[in-house]
Amino acid sequence: MTIDQELQNQAILALRFLAVDGVQKANSGHPGLPMGTAAMAYTIWTRHLRHNPTNPKWFDRDRFILSGGHGSMLLYALLHITGYDLTLDELKRFRQLGSLTPGHPEYGLTPGVETTTGPLGQGLSNGVGMAIAESFLAAQFNRADFNLIDHYVYAIVTDGDLMEGVSSEAASLAGHLKLGKLIYLYDDNRISIDGSTEIAFTEDRGARFAAYGWQVLHVADGNDVDDIDRAIHEAKQDPRPSLIICRTHIGYGLPTRQDTAKAHGEPPGDAELDAAKLNSGWPTEPRFHIPADVLGFFRKAITSGQAAEAQWENVFNEYSKAYPDLGQQLKRQIDGELPENWQTGLPVFIPDPKGMATRASSGQVINALAKNIPELVGGSADLTPSTNTWIKDSAAYQAINPGGRNFHFGVREHGMGAIVNGMAYHGGVIPYGATFLVFSDYMRPAVRISGLSHLPSIWIFTHDSIGLGEDGPTHQPVEQLASLRLIPNLTVIRPADANEVVEAWKYTLGNRKCPNALLFSRQAVPTLDRQIYASASGLQKGAYILADLGKGQPDIILMASGSEVALIAAAGDKLALDGFNVRLVSFPSWEIFRLQPKEYREAVLPRNVSKRLAVEAGSTQGWLEWTGTLGEVIGIDCFGASAPAKDLFLHYGFTVENVLFRAKQLLNK
Repeated sequence: MTIDQELQNQAILALRFLAVDGVQKANSGHPGLPMGTAAMAYTIWTRHLRHNPTNPKWFDRDRFILSGGHGSMLLYALLHITGYDLTLDELKRFRQLGSLTPGHPEYGLTPGVETTTGPLGQGLSNGVGMAIAESFLAAQFNRADFNLIDHYVYAIVTDGDLMEGVSSEAASLAGHLKLGKLIYLYDDNRISIDGSTEIAFTEDRGARFAAYGWQVLHVADGNDVDDIDRAIHEAKQDPRPSLIICRTHIGYGLPTRQDTAKAHGEPPGDAELDAAKLNSGWPTEPRFHIPADVLGFFRKAITSGQAAEAQWENVFNEYSKAYPDLGQQLKRQIDGELPENWQTGLPVFIPDPKGMATRASSGQVINALAKNIPELVGGSADLTPSTNTWIKDSAAYQAINPGGRNFHFGVREHGMGAIVNGMAYHGGVIPYGATFLVFSDYMRPAVRISGLSHLPSIWIFTHDSIGLGEDGPTHQPVEQLASLRLIPNLTVIRPADANEVVEAWKYTLGNRKCPNALLFSRQAVPTLDRQIYASASGLQKGAYILADLGKGQPDIILMASGSEVALIAAAGDKLALDGFNVRLVSFPSWEIFRLQPKEYREAVLPRNVSKRLAVEAGSTQGWLEWTGTLGEVIGIDCFGASAPAKDLFLHYGFTVENVLFRAKQLLNK
């Protein structure tokens, strides 16, 4: 959009003061970033960003990420002023209960917000996942005569983003993969909360990103729209991801706070704000002022965006005529629907007392699903052979082969988590990321964000207990299972055997409104005989009656998840031989069980059966909800040890004999 210089200046001032008016009215927030980066945001949004404010979900739109989510009022100002469904009244309710303008952007809440940002480094890393998804889908669907998937990922990133370790992990991988659709503008204001970045952050950031394999460009004045525009055009010509380092001033225009730490995270105050406006020739009243010509200019994004989407729809229609199967498939993937045959060919595992590790059966399930679901993609943090996550009919995703479905994330758990989230934000793919359960701690912020954002990210955590053996307590998860169960909106599933693994994957793919964590064993576990025990499909309800042994009302309920289910089954048989009525409950997912009707939950765990023993090779935290105050738990509330798995299970009491002993103690109370 062309614009004369005076109107351009007014447009930038409108963004700057609309944002800071919101902060001042809320008496809370971060004025420094919006004031310092308004010209950068203006340049991206008016000269480069392809988007349609009337349809924020148009698939081939460019993505914009405000990685420094504390500057959220800048994003809200952009969304309102360009015509998204975000009213001025909502901007005036910034940071208030129930508003669409929370303190940090939240995906799924505010129209046009592409990512949940605030925890620094997450947005920068999410963008890498978005660019990966774009290039994968382009390789999957574009043809010589149809460039159907072709969009950029823009971001404004900050000193804090670059300091966080997750950004190093993600940027390193992005450079290796030559993700040329990534264009990041770095708000180089050299101020952090504690003061000048000289106190802790003196590295050569440009050299660092150049070493990662990025193109690094410089803009001497972050208020110079033409220079920023030039750099973005230059970035688009390079096959590498680009970092444009823009020298800026935090709190630009504040008479006493510009270039100071005080500009970062507190309202400027009425006097300081009014002085900034007067110095800029902006009216002090009314607050939230948007001149009519400025609003008219920004709202041109509606007509241009609608035209761009309509043009894309026309191309898509022609594409669908030329390639009907691909057109139908792309629409299905964009809509997030699974193919009708997606469950065809799933393995059915025969009873086997020796069985197999659930990580191994998961690998078989992944490959069966991958044959029917071409958008299922993923990888591990350098643990592919251990996590069994390789799709055998596909190659690795690399710069020279962006159509590969297997991802080598490297030893970068946190980066992997944020990148998988970015792929989920983007859509059109079903991404998973895998590592050992103990290392879920390394990626917890990304897992947490997946829950907060209701993302359909799939987390695969193998080596789920002390059963991993000789690697010792550094690698043996104890508290991680309980810790994951604390994350809202995250469904945690720990299957008991190979057939429960099949059901776990079916549940995960059939319920993609939130993230799912699948926990698998390293050691072999018996494949239960479903002629004797209930169908593994009971997993779909979170917990189910595996068997009732004896006659009449149960005297005791034995419940377990994962590898310990076989343990309670063997102990239950012995108790039944001793004349006790025993209910066995497989309990793979607390979260799914909580969703069931009260009648079902009470049918599985009757109130009048108070003698309950839970068995799980992890922290006992939380089991009280299911055992009740009169029940007990066999668990592990200390770190493990280095030894063969069988010795560890014996040492910590995960044996049939100990379950039997503890059950009889409980029965005799």
